[in-house]
Amino acid sequence: MSPSSSPGTALITGVGRRRSIGAALALGLARDGWNLVLNHWDEYDERVGLERSVSDPDDIADECRAQGVAVAVVRSDLSDPDVPERLVASASADGPLRALVMSHCESVDSSILTTDIASFDRHFAVNARATWLLIKAFAERLPPHAAEGEVAGSIIALTSDHTAHNLPYGASKGALDRIVIAAAVELGERGVRANVINPGPIDTGWMDDDIRRWARDATPAGRLGTPDDIANTVRFLLSPEGSWVNGQLLKVNGGFATG
Repeated sequence: MSPSSSPGTALITGVGRRRSIGAALALGLARDGWNLVLNHWDEYDERVGLERSVSDPDDIADECRAQGVAVAVVRSDLSDPDVPERLVASASADGPLRALVMSHCESVDSSILTTDIASFDRHFAVNARATWLLIKAFAERLPPHAAEGEVAGSIIALTSDHTAHNLPYGASKGALDRIVIAAAVELGERGVRANVINPGPIDTGWMDDDIRRWARDATPAGRLGTPDDIANTVRFLLSPEGSWVNGQLLKVNGGFATG
């Protein structure tokens, strides 16, 4: 797709590491001609300690620009309640913002007995509250009534079904699910499509050999999922061919743990 026929601008959160779903999302949408605003928060990536280089966000942006699209990189902490509005405003400055793709997260393992209040609150601030505020800011920039059948904006968020021993992450992702699915209903008159993707276990640097073996054995497709698998699903959902998918929580996981 040429830049002159770009479908618009997509804001993608959580694009801080080269080895991530966020990076695959950015590169996939760039190939489809989307102009991009890429958000990351390097302090979180440093704290989690997974494989990364400090130049990863800019390197990802340069790879996307090589596809002929415009790319901006914005460093901001989504636990700050003022950031979502500023981020959406920035992404809307140079043209229509047509897609909001949320792959950001706060994820620190802890259980009922070991989670502290600060961690619990930060998980909900990043994973749930920021999701709501991003959607709100996105929707407020759309006309209140779309033409019949028009897709004025698309919202996609990544979730997880983690529960035990990952309590604040799993609980806040459950809240995210409800927020995004509510958007499909409440914002329908504005021409919004909103869906949630549960990618199952994707090795973005957090797996050891035992986890890789276990996840592969639990997946009927016979292999681990990749970031590109998820990016390809997002590309479909943002395409005209995917516009009839709405208000869904999609398990895009090769059949993981269905047996």
